[in-house]
Amino acid sequence: MELLGSTLTATYAHPDPTPTNFLPAISTMASSYKNRFPHYSLTHSLSLPWRPSTYYKVASYSPTLAPLSRGSEGLSENRMLPFVSNRTALFTRYTPDDWYRSRLTNFKESESSRHNAERLRVDTSRMIHDKDQQTRNTQSDTTKNIGERVSDIGFWKSELIHELDEMIGETNAFTDIKKRLERALIETEAPLQVAQECLFHREKRMGIDLVHDEVEKQLLTEVDVIKSCHERMRRYLEKGIAQLASDRAAQHELEKDLSDKQIAFRIDDKCHHLRNTSDGIGYYRGVERVDATISVPESWAKFTDDNILRSQSERAASAKLRNDIENLLVVTANEMWNQFNTVNVAFTNRIAETADAKNKIQVYLAKTLQELFQSEMALEAIRKSIRDKVTPLKVAHTRLDERIRRPNVELCRDTAQLRLVNEVHEIDDTIQSLQQRLRDAEDTLQALVHSKTALEHDLAVKANSLFIDQEKCMGMRKSYPSTLRLVGYS
Repeated sequence: MELLGSTLTATYAHPDPTPTNFLPAISTMASSYKNRFPHYSLTHSLSLPWRPSTYYKVASYSPTLAPLSRGSEGLSENRMLPFVSNRTALFTRYTPDDWYRSRLTNFKESESSRHNAERLRVDTSRMIHDKDQQTRNTQSDTTKNIGERVSDIGFWKSELIHELDEMIGETNAFTDIKKRLERALIETEAPLQVAQECLFHREKRMGIDLVHDEVEKQLLTEVDVIKSCHERMRRYLEKGIAQLASDRAAQHELEKDLSDKQIAFRIDDKCHHLRNTSDGIGYYRGVERVDATISVPESWAKFTDDNILRSQSERAASAKLRNDIENLLVVTANEMWNQFNTVNVAFTNRIAETADAKNKIQVYLAKTLQELFQSEMALEAIRKSIRDKVTPLKVAHTRLDERIRRPNVELCRDTAQLRLVNEVHEIDDTIQSLQQRLRDAEDTLQALVHSKTALEHDLAVKANSLFIDQEKCMGMRKSYPSTLRLVGYS
């Protein structure tokens, strides 16, 4: 209830200060706060804590009581005009209708002001409520969007982790197969050297044994097979080095992308859990005008998807090349081992053939030596027989010479004379026959000696060939690497 001679002072709770453009300035309506009593001046003002003093002034108004009032400040008690009892001054008075109209006007203005203030207050309350709700909804939507973004980052992060694990496993497996290929490539050097050494040693065969036999053909084939396997392994090793570099490049991109995703996940998760009551929040003026983004959601997702697709492509190529290398190691090991066995069989057959030839030569040499001994004995018998015929021939010659000295008719061609002459001829023929036989026997002996020499030389040749094939070549081939070493296992 309003007291006479004083204004109504309203006191409100002090809300948070709002920007100056939030509520318009409201001027004080003088008609609403007119002093109806001339002997009281309006000295109090409305106390509105939420209104800045800049926009509102104290309403102080003293209406004039008569048109002839001397000042705008109103009439004070000391300066009050003296009461004039002259009735001619009644023209300065208000009529009752003016009085009622003035009161009604003041009432209407007051009611209008109150209605405007109430409407503004209700609208302001509604606007505050709407803006608070809008702020909460906006913050909720932002939090929801950040949460969805965290979920998206978490999804791609899990995809990257899965693909990175797969790529690391493939890289490790490919590194192992590459090391096996390198070891297998090194292991081909020893068999190649053994085959070449065998060919070199077999060049030391002598005479007729220096033939282009099956062993030499298979050794040359073995050298070609080992060189072919070596070349194929070298080509696949170069491919493997390039593929391993591609795998590691794709792995690096995945690791870099995953690191960025983890940082972004940590930042967005922190933002997602920020609340109005959280610590560390504050003003960062102008931050809303900074646009440091370099991607949009589509390009952002496509970037990670491209990294994963590239990794999957490289991983598939790596797995295929790894299988090819595995098959290559098995195939080359089988080829080299098959040729190794073929060469060994050829060596075995050749050694057996050479050993058989050596045994036969030894048999023939023994027979030749026996025959040579007997031929020498026969020659000695012929010589002795020739020597034995000299004395009977001398006897026959001496007899004929003595009988030539018979006197006269005693020189008779008797039977004894004829027999002596026949004896001399027979002994001469016998000596001639024995000498011819001696020459024949000597020729035969020379042939036997030549045959013995040939057999002995051939025996030495066969012994040398047998030593080269059996001792040197087969001895070196015992150090041929095993199948596990040929496929790269240590």
